[in-house]
Amino acid sequence: MLGMETARQLKDAGLIWKPRLGDRFAVPDRDLDDELFVLSNMTIQVHDRPEGRIIGFNGTTEWALDDVELDEAIWLPREDQLRELLGGTFRELRRTGGDYSVRVQLLDTEQIFVASSAEKAYADALVHLLAAAGVHSSE
Repeated sequence: MLGMETARQLKDAGLIWKPRLGDRFAVPDRDLDDELFVLSNMTIQVHDRPEGRIIGFNGTTEWALDDVELDEAIWLPREDQLRELLGGTFRELRRTGGDYSVRVQLLDTEQIFVASSAEKAYADALVHLLAAAGVHSSE
């Protein structure tokens, strides 16, 4: 699973989360840093409100958490989601020894990103592509 630090790098690089069922996320800075949440039809849903989108926690009394604004959450994309976000730039995932390498091509330039997990290699490539595209967070 993608770590919180890498997920923050993606968010800071300008990755926009369009929540879908099954998405994993965390709510940092609320004494919930070690908790992983998953969007589902029954317990955790995204709601559109006049003041913005929120994530509603239905029936949770354990943390006294009713809802959080979407931008307070950190999306933890899965490997398949990261690969999908790379789109047509993705060329190859390869495992060599204990590491994974992701090869992407942007225009005529190929880049290889090596990490200890496939998710991290995909995420590093995506951070690079967001920077190359000039995408940045408004925060």
